[in-house]
Amino acid sequence: MQYRPFGRTGFTVSEVGFGAWQIGGSWGDVPAAEGTAALEAALDAGMTFVDTADVYGDGRSETIVAEVLARRGGDRPMVATKAGRRLSPHVAEGYTAAALTGFVERSLTNLKVETLDLLQLHCPPTAVYYRPEVFAALDALTAAGKIRHYGVSVEKVEEGLKAIEYPGVASVQIIYNLFRQRPADLFFQETRRRNVAVIARVPLASGLLSGKITAETAFARDDHRAFNRHGEAFDVGETFAGVPFEVGLQAVDEVRRLVPVGTPMAAFALKWILAAEAVTVVIPGARNAAQARANAEAADVAPLSAETMGAAREIYDRLIAPHVHHRW
Repeated sequence: MQYRPFGRTGFTVSEVGFGAWQIGGSWGDVPAAEGTAALEAALDAGMTFVDTADVYGDGRSETIVAEVLARRGGDRPMVATKAGRRLSPHVAEGYTAAALTGFVERSLTNLKVETLDLLQLHCPPTAVYYRPEVFAALDALTAAGKIRHYGVSVEKVEEGLKAIEYPGVASVQIIYNLFRQRPADLFFQETRRRNVAVIARVPLASGLLSGKITAETAFARDDHRAFNRHGEAFDVGETFAGVPFEVGLQAVDEVRRLVPVGTPMAAFALKWILAAEAVTVVIPGARNAAQARANAEAADVAPLSAETMGAAREIYDRLIAPHVHHRW
C-alpha cells in the first residue's frame, strides 16, 4: 500500500481507501457479517481511509464502522462521513446551522466519537455553494470541536470549483474514473494549487469497470443499478457513472484490451485513477473480504504507460464523452 498527504489537514492516508456505501445499503443484500469482514480485510491490507455517510442504510454503515474500529483498537483510520441527504425535501434552504448540527450529533453517536475527522456536505443542491452561511456553520462546528475538517461531495466539476473558493473546504469528493475524465482538466489544477484533497468516488463505474458485468447480469430490486438507471432516485451520474448501460459495456470491451495479462481489470481501472497526482485517495466499495483485498492490490500494480493512458483517453473521447462530459 502507498500513502499520500490528505491536502493540508495533516492526515496521511492510503491511496486506496474503503468506500462504505455497499455495507450500508442500495447494493442489494449485503449481510452485516460480510460487510464487517470486508472492512476488516481492508484495514488489514493497510487502508487508512474510510468513507461513509449518515444515509447509508440509515446509519447502518456508520454503526458497522464504529463497531469494527472499537473491536480492533489501536491506530484508527481517518473516517469521513457526510451530511445533508436526510433533509426532506432536500433543498438548499434546509442546510441551516441547526440542521447541520443535528446531523453531526447523530453521526457522532453512530460513530462513537467526540469529533468527526471529516464531515462532507453530501451532494447538496448547487445553490448551497452560493450560501456563505452554510460554510460559516461548518466553521462554527469546527471551532466547537465537533468536526476536525470539512469538505464537500459534489456531482459537478463546477460545484467543486465553487466550493474550494471557501478557505475552510479541505477536500472535495468527486466522481473520477475511466468513464468520467473531465475533473482531470481545470479542477485538478485548482485543487493542487490550493492544496485541497481529492477523494475519487465511483471508481469502477458501479462495477462496469470490474469487467464482470454483462448484458445478462441481473441486479436485485434494492440495488441502485436496477432502480436508478435513469436517475429515478438520485443523480443518474452515481449509477454506472451516468453512461448508458449498453455503451458502457461496449467501452469496457475496448478497455479490456489495454489491461496487462495477469492484472484484474478492476485493479487496472483503479491504477488509472491513481496516475493522477491530484487524487489523494480512491474509494472503491466492497461487498466482502475478497473484494476488499483485491481493491488494495491495485496500489501495487505497475504504473501505466503513456501509450496505455492515451489509448484509454481515445476510448473515452470516442464512446463515453458525448454522454457525460458536458453534464458533470
